[in-house]
Formats: sequence, C-alpha cells, structure tokens
Amino acid sequence: MKKTLAHQLADYACALRFEDLSKDVVHEVERRVLDALGCAIGAWKEEPCTIARKVASDFSAKRGSTIIGTNHKAPPDWTAFANGCAIRYFDYNDTYLSKEPAHPSDNISAALPVAESVGANGRELITAIALAYEVQCRFCDAASIRARGWDHVTYGAFSTAIACAKLMKLNPQKTRHAVNIAGVAGAAMRQARVGELSHWKGVAFANAARHGVFSALLARAGMTGPGPIFEGQMGFERQLGVSLGNVREKFAVPFEKTGEGPASMILRTSIKFWPAEYHSQSAIEAALLLRKEIGDPANVRAMTIESHDASVDIIGSEPEKWKPKTRETADHSLPYITAIALIDGEITDGQFEPQRFKDPEVWKFLENVKVERNAELSGMYPDAVANIVHIDLADGRHLTKRVDYPIGHAKNPLKDSQVEEKFSVLVEPILGRAHARKIIDIVWKLDEANNVDELMKATEMPKK
Repeated sequence: MKKTLAHQLADYACALRFEDLSKDVVHEVERRVLDALGCAIGAWKEEPCTIARKVASDFSAKRGSTIIGTNHKAPPDWTAFANGCAIRYFDYNDTYLSKEPAHPSDNISAALPVAESVGANGRELITAIALAYEVQCRFCDAASIRARGWDHVTYGAFSTAIACAKLMKLNPQKTRHAVNIAGVAGAAMRQARVGELSHWKGVAFANAARHGVFSALLARAGMTGPGPIFEGQMGFERQLGVSLGNVREKFAVPFEKTGEGPASMILRTSIKFWPAEYHSQSAIEAALLLRKEIGDPANVRAMTIESHDASVDIIGSEPEKWKPKTRETADHSLPYITAIALIDGEITDGQFEPQRFKDPEVWKFLENVKVERNAELSGMYPDAVANIVHIDLADGRHLTKRVDYPIGHAKNPLKDSQVEEKFSVLVEPILGRAHARKIIDIVWKLDEANNVDELMKATEMPKK
C-alpha cells in the first residue's frame, strides 16, 4: 500500500536537516524573519493586535513563549495567535502566488513561540521555517480552494503543525498525528475575504497558526488524530473537492532533486514593497511612475486598470472596493489602492487610515476608475503579477504604464539593504534607531544563535 500524504509529509519533515539547506535558503529565511518582525512591530498598536495581545496576556505558562513587544510568556499557541495577528495585520508580509495565494511568513508566528518554548537553536528554527514554507507553497501549487469557498489559511494549519512538530523533535508517527489533528478541524471559510471585510481578514492565519501549534502540542503528549486525513472517505480531498496529487509527488521522495536544494520553495516567494494586497503591487508601481508624468492629479479625468483574473476576482470586482469603509476593505481594493497611489504619490499606513479612504473627494475620483480583465495578463499568472494602468488627462492625452514584476517579486527581489530599510521604516518610529539596529544584527546571525531568547527580548517595547 502506498504511503498516505500525511506519512510522506512526516517522513520528509523528520529527515530534513539544517545541513541540507542551501546558503541561499538559510539567508532567505533570515530575511523573512526580519521582514515579519518589522511588520509585527509596526502593527503592534493596531486594534485587532491589541485585542489578541490582551486576551493572550491574561494567561501565563511555565514553559511559555514571549508575545512580541512584551516580556510576558503565554502558552505557545496563544502567543502564536497574538504574534500572528501583528505579523499579518498590515497586509505587508510576504506572498506566494500559485493556484492558491498565500503569505507564508505567517508560519513564523507559530515557529517562533514553539522554538522558544522548547529551547531550539537558530539552526533548528531556520530549518522549521523553511519546512513550513515548503509545505504551504506546495499545497498552493496543488490546488485552489478559494473558488470552493475555503480560505487559503486552511493550508497553513498543516504547514504550522509540521513546523512545530519539527521543532519539538517529534518522531514520524507523532508528526503524522499532528498533521491529522490539524487537518480534521482546520478548514477556514473564505467569507473572511469577501464583502465588507472585518478584523478577521487580517487574523485568520493567526488562528490557523494557533491551531497548528495546539495540534503539535497534543500529538507530542500522545493524542492521535484521524487518518488518512487527506485521502479518507470523509477526508480533506473529498470534503474540499480537490486533488493533492501534486503534493504527493513532491513529498514521495526524501527531497526534491533541484538545483536549489531541498526545502527551497521560499526562494520562489516575494517580499512586499508596499503595505497592500500583493496583486496590487504592480499597479501601485505603475501609478507612481505615471504620476511623475502627469504632475497634478487634478488633471486626471479617468483611470482604467487592466488586470489578471486573480486580481479582479480577489480585489477588483465587488462594489465595496469603490467605497471602502474599513481598512481591511481599502487594502484589498485594487481601484482604491491604485487611485490613492496616483493621488498621494505614496502608499504607506497613512493611506489606510479612515480619514483618507473615506474622503469624499477620493470616492468621487473612484467613480471614474474602471477595472478590466486582460486575457494576456491572466495567461502570465502566477509567474507574473502584471497590471496595466491607463490615465486619461483633461488635455486629451492618454498615458499608459505596464509592470509585470513589481519590486520585491521573486524575479525582481529586494536587496538586503532594502529589506533593512523597510524594517527600519516600520520599527524606528516605535523603538528608535539603535533598538531597531540591534534587532537587525541579531536576525542576520540567527543561524549562530543558541536560542531565540535574545531576539524575543529585543522586541520588547520601551517602558513608558
């Protein structure tokens, strides 16, 4: 009998070692840890992050994990939720685009607290994070679940459970049970990302991470989970109506034989340069380039955005996108994001403050913004995430700009200095330059760390 997918994943996870990872993968993990921490610290004061931190801080654990920005140690799964809310909330952490999109640095919210709770060293943490990226991205390659009403964070329950099992040094049997437990109760509804969006849009993966940690904790203690969780009569594939054959092929051997080495999917993911939904990144870049040509935005009479199907379906089709009433809707609105980039000449957290996205003048501008599907751009996706922005001016001129691979894309990656700059812009206003620099220096040496204690302590907010 062929091994089930859960068996294959467990065998792969238990066999993977830090020494198997390429230097590029190790360095990329460190870049993503820095980027994720920057996003988390930058969003530390946001309402859902504050709520999650307050709930988690009501509880302590003798083998707990530090909530980012505090010196409080809560149970690892609660910490994963609180930290996950902060990493994700600004919609500024990294992205992977495939049949199903994902934000794989969300996995770091689970890996960090478990690494701390078990005393894992930096190399063990890096290996677990690379493993989580590998699993989640492979699932995204295998099947889209959003069209069936399920959210992409569903895959994150599996990837975080496996990463946590790796950090806990569970054997293949217990690792498989962690996967089974995560899967049987981990399906998340896509309603989190349609219509008038709520806080939950930004914290849905945090919940998947919490569940992944909890699943591994239970498996470590001896709890068993139902299997086969993927292939079973009432299993994942049957219930969600998908086939994961592609995943089975990738994990059927110890490691995929590629030039990039094992657990290298992280190298195919992209870092965001602007704090907005990833499909809009190339539209932002195009709009900012056009702004240099038009001068005063008051000269604009109409804007048309040609985009690919995934972009139109996710951020460019619902009526709410033209009159955003919440931050979550605004940062998932292709017409608003592109228009405000042209109007303001920048995309920062300020463009997603209520006084900006509810501005009547902005809504009036949006009345003349159209989003259209482009078959050529759809055919290029997900290899490219292209947008074409057209501007009609009062003087009769028509300007067009096309961007296929926005800055930060895997094919147009940020330099280390740019990753540091993004981190500093988010963190320095809160912690100060010296404190921000200290975190940067610690992360660049993560592969040499005996544990993550110094890193977590470095994120603590200054006393008032």
